[in-house]
Amino acid sequence: MTHDIPIVDFARGQRKDEVMHEHLKDFTGTEGVMFIGRAQEKTPLFRTEKRRDTEGKTYPWIVKTTGVVNHFYFYCVDDGFGPFFLKFCSYFPYNAKLCLNGNHWAQRQATKAGIGYVPMDNAFAAVDDPAGLQTICDRLGPDQIDGLLRKWIAILPHPFTPDDRDAGYRYDISVLQAEFSLTQTLDRPLSGRIFFEQVIRDNLDIGRLFLKILTSSAGIDRLRAGRMSESQNIPVPSLRRKKSTISVLFSWRRAAGTLMASIPWDMRRPFIM
Repeated sequence: MTHDIPIVDFARGQRKDEVMHEHLKDFTGTEGVMFIGRAQEKTPLFRTEKRRDTEGKTYPWIVKTTGVVNHFYFYCVDDGFGPFFLKFCSYFPYNAKLCLNGNHWAQRQATKAGIGYVPMDNAFAAVDDPAGLQTICDRLGPDQIDGLLRKWIAILPHPFTPDDRDAGYRYDISVLQAEFSLTQTLDRPLSGRIFFEQVIRDNLDIGRLFLKILTSSAGIDRLRAGRMSESQNIPVPSLRRKKSTISVLFSWRRAAGTLMASIPWDMRRPFIM
């Protein structure tokens, strides 16, 4: 029932992921709604403004603009995908956003298939059946993601009524932001430095696919190397092109005595799936 689901008013600057993880620790079901979040955010929308005709009479006119309005976040757990959220704008045209982690989907599917593994947030530290896991990962595509959306659209309240949907007003999926990560296990920090130098050597070349994704006809002069910082003597290179970013991130797993090198590619330019 609705009154059993916590409602959280997000504070300005509050990290929503941290709030989600706090609720996830106490969630014991296989799937369901963990909590509902509310936040005021700027978004594209339509408003009416007053205009005058040639006779001086006023009439309403719909214009596209932006505004700060309430957005409602439904943080849920799905039996197949794990944690995700659906965000709905409370103002016309009622934009929505679905955010999920494909790695969590692969973990859930591996568990159902009886494949043992050591999980990470965005990778597998170890797996008993790599070929079987790869087969699972290859299955994730538009149909599975659309199925997740349709399943929860039928469960959660949202602006479009059945009559609206019958008239053709419904949510379709396009990709607003996609992040892909190559994670490798290294035996010591020195290996991380070697890996870092090789990444720079191999990819600071306009002829490589790695950078072709980031560049356009504007040319290489528009591509800038991002921050080159060191954290615990571990280099962190970053390349940025408009709204796309490639970084090399390192994390030292002291308990396992291994260095995890992750290359996340974060693409935020919209394209149709």
